[in-house]
Amino acid sequence: MKDNSPKILLARRNDQSDSIYFGPFPSSNDLKIVLKLIRKIFPYQSVKNHPKKYCLYFHLGMCPCPPMFKTQSEITNYKKNIRHIINFFEGNTKKVIRDLEIERNNLSKKEDFEQARKIQEKINAINLITTKKHNPFEYEINPNLKSDLRGKELSELLNSLRDNDVKINKLYRIECYDISNISGVFATGSMVVFINGEKSSENYRRFKIKRPPKTIPNDFAMMREVIKRRLTHKEWGTPDLIIVDGGKGQISSANKALFEVNAEIPLIGIAKREELLITSDFKIIRLPRNSEALNLVKRIRDEAHRFAITYHKKLRSNYLISGQTKGIGKK
Repeated sequence: MKDNSPKILLARRNDQSDSIYFGPFPSSNDLKIVLKLIRKIFPYQSVKNHPKKYCLYFHLGMCPCPPMFKTQSEITNYKKNIRHIINFFEGNTKKVIRDLEIERNNLSKKEDFEQARKIQEKINAINLITTKKHNPFEYEINPNLKSDLRGKELSELLNSLRDNDVKINKLYRIECYDISNISGVFATGSMVVFINGEKSSENYRRFKIKRPPKTIPNDFAMMREVIKRRLTHKEWGTPDLIIVDGGKGQISSANKALFEVNAEIPLIGIAKREELLITSDFKIIRLPRNSEALNLVKRIRDEAHRFAITYHKKLRSNYLISGQTKGIGKK
């Protein structure tokens, strides 16, 4: 770990005091498969004495070769990858994801959406490879396995909400809302819909904020506007649960929107950092990190965030293109 570019190596013996070891593992083949997946997320060097030139894995985006380490920033970024891998093998995947989410949010604030997108892809990949897998044979035994798993998530969430005095009857249709903007500019809102725990993309809606704040960005007012506009569309149906991405401020705004249109719909928020659920009367629900219910809410929240950012980037891109077009021919 003291090297500028620590290596990830397979070892048969634990005989170097300055190295970090994991294992032993029951299957070297399974270990190699996991390392191959991790390497696509966090590129690393895999040979002790790497040639001072670019290798094949560099061209595959899986190896930061020695010629890349010309600045302290490049060395720091590489060591950050190594720390993520260490946390991964220590079982701290939640910490890895939290660190990446913070990095993604910081990049978004700096308007570096391309890098933010790459970080989000890493988060998605980690969630994919750490999600519990089911043997295809299980589907032969139980063809309804997928719906049973979704049913388990929904049932756990429903029971958790009821146990915390949320008046809710069912969870057939869940809607989640998120706001995306840069200092109030190109402000957008997203609505994603999950039916019986599964994405229902044809019911997604996106909103261009009509009354963005003229001074300080006000995500709360934007959330209020989006939910109020949505609830005027009776033809879209009525959600059994509304989820907002955020804490007490967003919940207060959603409550005002519900009051203004005289709607009584169960409402919860999910706090960004602590991953806590907050009810409409600000009661905090702490679910275990491995809770099926929490994973369901986080999956819905992440989809709303992705959808909001996509529309925000589209508006921003259209603005830049139109500005360039108007500038053609000017001297």
